[in-house]
Amino acid sequence: MTGRLSTPSVRSELRNYLISAYRDDLASDILSGMTAEQKYIPSRYFYDARGSQLFEEICRLPEYYPTRLELSILRGACGALMESFGEGDLVELGSGANKKISLLIDAAPGPEGEGLRYIPVDVSESALAAATEGLLWGYPHLHVLGIVGDFTRDIERIPRGRKRLITFFGGTVGNFTGPEAHRVLANVAAMMEEDDRFLVGLDMVKPVPVLEAAYNDTAGVTAAFNRNILAVVNRELGADFDPGLFEHRAFYNRDLAQIEMHLVAREAMTVRIPALGLRVAFERGETILTEISRKFTRESAGRLFGAAGLAVERWFSDPRGWFALASLSRAAGRPVEPAGMAQDPPARGGPAGIHR
Repeated sequence: MTGRLSTPSVRSELRNYLISAYRDDLASDILSGMTAEQKYIPSRYFYDARGSQLFEEICRLPEYYPTRLELSILRGACGALMESFGEGDLVELGSGANKKISLLIDAAPGPEGEGLRYIPVDVSESALAAATEGLLWGYPHLHVLGIVGDFTRDIERIPRGRKRLITFFGGTVGNFTGPEAHRVLANVAAMMEEDDRFLVGLDMVKPVPVLEAAYNDTAGVTAAFNRNILAVVNRELGADFDPGLFEHRAFYNRDLAQIEMHLVAREAMTVRIPALGLRVAFERGETILTEISRKFTRESAGRLFGAAGLAVERWFSDPRGWFALASLSRAAGRPVEPAGMAQDPPARGGPAGIHR
């Protein structure tokens, strides 16, 4: 695009596929989660406006290394990733802070986003709007198509017909169980074309004290972020959770190579959820699982990608190997079928908009 610059409103479009689905999905998920043997709330519900704000605070904490490491790796890799990306779509599954996408846009051959369209996919309309507004003003040739949706089931909403660099930052793939992660990756592989690339951030196995400190910051921001999920359930379903009666607990499960984040009942109580006609009894010390964050080795990541029909073309990491970015293509000569998203047992995180 050349000539007179268009205004941000002319260069942006928003498509909301969750207007009618969000509350129904929440009700279904909470009913399943509160009646399971291990109670759980999918981590997708962290990200209301308050939750998104708290998460941005988490990313700036000294204990929370993933964001800084991923940015550092991306700064070194963006030239190689964008050298032949003169025109096309930058797709982000789960929109985050603008810094990562900005690095890619800055490294593209065209000036000020010329020839590029940014397509963020996120369950939070407010987070998506915040992520795109600054980009539109900062890059006067950039176009934006925002998709308010759940990328685990709305992946086909992403337009075809242009070269795409699909990004999955923040180690978000670790928020899914093994079978769920396989389905997410296989569904992306199935919609990829020959020239498309898929950039996935991976949080790697590292010393346990480093892992646990990242989810137990001394300022208590992660604890507030964790409890905020109860405020979402209260607001949307009329529940009477008292967040102050739940303690934040996060620890590394060595057997499963994952961080688990829980809310622990400080005392016995009964919580009412009128929208579901449900009364939920808690014993003292009983927990609600709110998030998992799996950690990888290069070998375990390679197996996960290969099983989903993806091939690692480039591997970028920091000197200590604490975080990695894998640039993937669709595996040559292998047809890939969409895997769907049938439900797994409840010990899981949740889709879309997660950057843990």
